[in-house]
Amino acid sequence: MTADVTRAGQERGTADATHVDDDVVEPASRSTTADPADPAGVTRDRAFWAWTTLGLLVVVGLAALTRYLEQNVPAWAEGTAVEDIGAAIEYPVYAILLGLLGNVAVTLLGWRDRIAAAFRTEFFIKTGLVLLGASINLAVIASAAGPAIAQAILLISGVFLFTWWLAGRFGLDDKLRALLASAVSICGVSAAIAAAGAVRARREQLAYTASLVIVFALPSIFVLPWLADVFGLSDAVAGAWIGGNIDTTAAVTAAGALAGEEALQIASIVKVTQNALMGVVAVALTAYFTLRVERRPGAARPGLGELWSRFPKFVLGFIAASVIATWYLDAAGADGKATIAIVNDLRVLFLILAFVSIGLEVRVASLREAGWRPVAVFASATVFNLALALGLASLLFRNFSA
Repeated sequence: MTADVTRAGQERGTADATHVDDDVVEPASRSTTADPADPAGVTRDRAFWAWTTLGLLVVVGLAALTRYLEQNVPAWAEGTAVEDIGAAIEYPVYAILLGLLGNVAVTLLGWRDRIAAAFRTEFFIKTGLVLLGASINLAVIASAAGPAIAQAILLISGVFLFTWWLAGRFGLDDKLRALLASAVSICGVSAAIAAAGAVRARREQLAYTASLVIVFALPSIFVLPWLADVFGLSDAVAGAWIGGNIDTTAAVTAAGALAGEEALQIASIVKVTQNALMGVVAVALTAYFTLRVERRPGAARPGLGELWSRFPKFVLGFIAASVIATWYLDAAGADGKATIAIVNDLRVLFLILAFVSIGLEVRVASLREAGWRPVAVFASATVFNLALALGLASLLFRNFSA
C-alpha cells in the first residue's frame, strides 16, 4: 500500500496523493492551521485552497453541463435520424466525455496538478452508491424475483471466476484483475469502486476500468435489443438477458425500454438484484486479498481488525439505505415514492460529479502503459457473459409471467 501511495504522489508531483481506499487521507499539508513562524506555509496553504476552489468550480460546471445535455439532447434529436441515439445516451457518457475534454483543457493550461485535490472521485461515487441503495426495494426482490436471484448468483459467480482466470493468464496485476472481474460480472463502475476499496487499487486502474465499462455499455444499448428480436426471445427472457449483461443501470434502462415495457421491468429487477450482491463480493475480495494475495510468507494470520480496516464501509451505508427505503415505502405507501425520487435525483447528481472526476483524472500515459491486454480480457469476458446470461435467462425465465 505504501508503495502505491508513494508512486501516486510522484505522478502527481505533490504530497497530497490519496488512495482508492475506504477512508480519505487528508495530509498535514492541507491543514488550515499554519505555523506563525512560517509565513511561506500560510502562502502555500492559501494557494492550495484557492486552486482547490477553482477545481471544484470546474467539476461542478462540467456536471451542470452534463445535466443540461442529458435533459435537452433528446428534445434536440427528436424527429431526426439520430432520435433513438439521442434518447438512449445517459449521463455517464456525457459526464466522462466532458471530463476528458476538461482534462485536456486544464492540462494545456497547466492547472491539472494544482486543482487535482478537487477531483474527489471516491467521495462522490461512494455517496452516490449509498444513495443507490434507496432504490433497491428488498421486498420486491424477495417476492417477485426468485429467478433473478438465481440468475444473479450463478451469473456473477461464473463471469467473475472466468474473468479472474483469464486476466491471470494474460498476466494482469491482481488488483486490476479484481476491478475488471467485478465490473463485468456485477454492475460496472459501481462494482469496480467497491472492489477498488476492498483491494486498495490505484486511481489509474479505476479510471481505466470505468472507461472500458462505458465503451462497452454504449453499443450494448442498441445491439442487445436487436439481437433479442433476431433470436425471437420472449419479453421476459430478453429483459433478463439485458439486465444480466449491460454493466450500468442507466444503460440497462435504455436498452430495456427499446425491448419493450415487460422487458424493461424484468431487466431492471435483474440488474437491481445484481447490484444488491455488490456488498457480498466486496466482503469476499477484502478477505481474499488480506488473507492470500498480500499476506507475506511467515506472517501471522490477519485478524478481524485488519479485515475491518480494509473493508469498504460505504457498502454498509448502501445496505442500510436499502433496508430503510424498503421499510419506509412499506410504511408510507404511494406517498413515499416522491421522497425516494428526491433521493434518486441526489444519487444521479453525485454520480455525475464522480464520472466527471474520473474523466478529469485519466492519465493517457497510464492507459498506454496498461496496453491492450485489459481490453482483450474485458472483451472476452463480455462475450462469455453474453453467452452464459442468454443460457440462464432462457432456462430461468422461459415460462416466467410478470
